[in-house]
Amino acid sequence: MSDEKLIEQTLAGDQNAFGVLVERYQDRLYNIVYHIVNDYEDARDVVQEAFLQAFANLDRFRGSSRFYTWIYRISFNIAVGHLRQRKRSVSMEKILEERGECFADPGDSPEMLSTREEDSKILWDGINRLPIEYRSPLILREIEGASYDEIAEMLNVPVGTIRSRLHRARIALKEIIERQRESL
Repeated sequence: MSDEKLIEQTLAGDQNAFGVLVERYQDRLYNIVYHIVNDYEDARDVVQEAFLQAFANLDRFRGSSRFYTWIYRISFNIAVGHLRQRKRSVSMEKILEERGECFADPGDSPEMLSTREEDSKILWDGINRLPIEYRSPLILREIEGASYDEIAEMLNVPVGTIRSRLHRARIALKEIIERQRESL
C-alpha cells in the first residue's frame, strides 16, 4: 500500500495504518540518526520522538515530498537539537567495540585484521569530527546512497549547497584522517 494511502487512512482514524509507516521506515531512519548522534539509545529516542511528532502533525503533511523525506527532516531537526543539549561526544572506538565491528574477512591475517580495524576507527572518528552540516550529507550520500536531489530535499537546502558541503566534507575528512595517521 502506498504511503499516501496509509496517510489518508491514518487521518481517517486508522492508527494501524500509521503503524505500517513506522514499520516501513523506522530501521532506515534509525541507521541514519544513529550516525548523527552516535549513540544507540539516543538514536532510538530521536526516532521515536520523530514518529510521535509526525503522527501529531500528520494533517500538516502536504504531500509535496515523499513521507520519508518529511519524517527524515523531523528526525534530523530533533537529532541536531539533541546534540546541542547533550554536548558530549562518544568515541567511535567505543561504538565499534559495542557493535563488535571489525569489517574483516575470515581469511585475513591478524596484521590485516588489525589494519582494517584501525582504518575503520580512524574513518569513523574523522566522520564524527565533521560539523553536522557536513556530516549529514556525507552520511546520506555515502552510507545511505541518497542522490543529491534527495539529500537537498531532506535537508531543505539547494542541490548546489549539497554539492558544496559534500566537497568540503570530503576535503575536511581527508585532512582529519591525514592528521590522525601522522600522530600514530
